[in-house]
Amino acid sequence: MKVLDASFVTSATSAEAIPRDHVPHVAFVGRSNVGKSSLLNALTKRELARTSGAAGKTRLANLYKVMMEGGPGGPGHWTVYFADLPGYGYARGGRDSVQELRGIAEAYFEGGQPIAAVLHLVDSRHPGIQSDLDAAAWLQSLDVERAVVATKIDKLSRGERVKNLRELERQLGKAALPLSAASGEGLDDLWTLIARLTRQ
Repeated sequence: MKVLDASFVTSATSAEAIPRDHVPHVAFVGRSNVGKSSLLNALTKRELARTSGAAGKTRLANLYKVMMEGGPGGPGHWTVYFADLPGYGYARGGRDSVQELRGIAEAYFEGGQPIAAVLHLVDSRHPGIQSDLDAAAWLQSLDVERAVVATKIDKLSRGERVKNLRELERQLGKAALPLSAASGEGLDDLWTLIARLTRQ
């Protein structure tokens, strides 16, 4: 697989601002500082992720358009939007922040755009954070494909890695894909998953 082009499109502050060009979306959801921006940049091999330009407004998502070549589904070009939803768990933390995320995300998901998958990013070093568990329970209720990505896996020893991944799977109901934006581990596997879900 090869990234042909990747660019920032918009910081959507309403459902009406979400592009409706039938290009599938992959939504990135996770706690603040879980590494969403680092992952977006690592996947596209570009300094792509940026902060919202809509100061003082609640944004639904920062949207990035990525054009790819090849991968599961055969040769040829294909395009996907990466939708970076606001992080939860910052400041207040706990269930209040998940409720806030739910309100924002529901507005995003009600936009009518095709959603190929939701990637739930969790910090592999800290299984069992309540806001992650609450977010997972809510994401399970959505009628959309869900995958769990365990970020910062390079920070763990081999023993910690095995233990934490097993615990995350038990807690979140899905095996987590171990990934490190810093070392590149797991990026190819994640691209394969994205391509399969987007092109199917």
